[in-house]
Amino acid sequence: MKKLYGIGTGPGDKELLTIKAVKAMEDSSVIFAPNNRGKNMAIDTARDFIQDKPIIFIDFPMGNVTREDYKKASELILEKIPEGAIGSFLTIGDPMIYSTFIYIMEELEGKDIDIEIISGIPSFVAAAGKSRTPITLKGENFILCDEFKEELLENIDSIAILKTIKEKENILNALEGNGFSYKYIKRATLEEQEILSDKEDILNDKDYISLIIARKD
Repeated sequence: MKKLYGIGTGPGDKELLTIKAVKAMEDSSVIFAPNNRGKNMAIDTARDFIQDKPIIFIDFPMGNVTREDYKKASELILEKIPEGAIGSFLTIGDPMIYSTFIYIMEELEGKDIDIEIISGIPSFVAAAGKSRTPITLKGENFILCDEFKEELLENIDSIAILKTIKEKENILNALEGNGFSYKYIKRATLEEQEILSDKEDILNDKDYISLIIARKD
């Protein structure tokens, strides 16, 4: 039987890869990752451990991925893993959090392939550590989102907001209006990392690899 690992490579620092992830990649015959114009952050993170193994980038339409796209991706993975061999699908962060791999895994259910998840450190966890911001304390309520709505702030004590670049000003205004203090973390764990708390500095930053962590005052 074929085997596929869904591997989380974490927020970008290769030293945060788990030993289990490294071993799985070493055992793999082929590596898969979503195609981002011929590059991929997860691949960049794991490059030292992939070595000379073949890498197959899988194309997904930008912003309009359908179930048929995931079906084609799963068929390609089944085809490219040799019988009795192992493949690894790499994703930034964790495979079970806002990941393309979730949908590929669903399409592979019932097929002649064994799937195993190897968790990675999510970006918001790494960002909390780098900014020394507690995600949640005992008795508190925390929410993670990648599509912010102000009503999410009801009855919670803390929130991590991903993909902030389009609605940043609205997000910050909503947080301030509901009594939340916030930090903006860009490229957590990487050399380019910045932690900003000044509103104007945050609004002027245009980096896509960023997130906001906020706590109720």
